[in-house]
Amino acid sequence: MAGTIHVDVVSAEESIFSGEAKFVALPGEAGELGIYPRHTPLITRIRPGAVRIETADGGEEFVFVAGGILEVQPNAVTVLSDTAIRGKDLDDEKANQAKAAAEEALKNAKSDIDIAMAQSELAVMAAQIAALRKYRQKK
Repeated sequence: MAGTIHVDVVSAEESIFSGEAKFVALPGEAGELGIYPRHTPLITRIRPGAVRIETADGGEEFVFVAGGILEVQPNAVTVLSDTAIRGKDLDDEKANQAKAAAEEALKNAKSDIDIAMAQSELAVMAAQIAALRKYRQKK
């Protein structure tokens, strides 16, 4: 398919990626989504995981998102996430420490709210570790 689509990946703190792409893949709420130029408009939630962007020059960008919102227009894709980390900035040690802390919080949870918060954090950290492994395999 010819052409490109403009992609913006934005976290609460900064713009993580902005540029032209041939293809974008990311974890949609109901499964993996693949987006090409001229895609049908769409707004959906996304799960924690990896956003893979095939850039216009044939390169590849990789961003971990801790969930968020995806908006697709025929010529633009916008990914909004509270937390987004460039693949090259992912840190094995920090991710494993955060996962261990979430597991400990789950063990010590006293209320349903504590359990839900710990389970959510654990799911995000597990997704980040999986995304990190996927990114490292590509390198």
